[in-house]
Amino acid sequence: MSGHSKWSTIKHQKGAADVKRGALFTKLSKDITLAVKQGGGGDPDTNFRLRLALDKAKAGNMAHDIITRAIKRGTGEGGEPGEQLEEVIYEGYGPGGGAILLQAATTNRKRTASEVRAAFNKAGGSLGESGCVAWNFESRGVLTLEIADQQRGEEVALKAIDAGADDIQVEDGVVEIYTAPDQLQHIQAALAEEGVTLASAAISLVPKSTVPLDVKHAEQALRLLENLEELADVQKAYTNVTFPPEALEKYRSSS
Repeated sequence: MSGHSKWSTIKHQKGAADVKRGALFTKLSKDITLAVKQGGGGDPDTNFRLRLALDKAKAGNMAHDIITRAIKRGTGEGGEPGEQLEEVIYEGYGPGGGAILLQAATTNRKRTASEVRAAFNKAGGSLGESGCVAWNFESRGVLTLEIADQQRGEEVALKAIDAGADDIQVEDGVVEIYTAPDQLQHIQAALAEEGVTLASAAISLVPKSTVPLDVKHAEQALRLLENLEELADVQKAYTNVTFPPEALEKYRSSS
């Protein structure tokens, strides 16, 4: 699978997601709250999901008091009375038939489902039933770094493999390292010892197989994915689509 043709790498290079600081902080806060609720408490030393969420928050220059409030909401010490944040998965099909899977964090399932369905319908896609595309995605640890020097990228890739990584993809100055979720922390530590600075480290949903789209459907799918991730309750969008160069060039050059 070509590294530059995937949504995760495309988005990272263009910097299109969460361009508004307020929207970014809202999503990061939800990540922290859900990590505390579902990952085993508010101590990042024992809750790796929380540690990953805190790393993202600090990389986004989130203020300490906002982080503290997000943790307290997860432990039940903060938040509005009766407000219950929950993680919800939405599945559907984009233009051209590619699979799309969304991770959302919401206090109102009805509102979020309505917004997600409207975005799919507007783009010529469709919101599907639970389980319709989830079978094609698996949970993987993914570490990303930017290295312009090809030789250095290959050196880092070899170190990651020695540390237990399952797969490495190096292209266009971006190195993506794939591993089992329970090995992510170990490989992250091994690379840190080598002085490697990561752009991101996360537990992601990676497609088992991919589908190429023609230019027309690819352009529509790229806009749909961006619009979905701009929804306040959508934390992350995943797809099994790969995109042709013509569609990517137009998307990357757009404002």
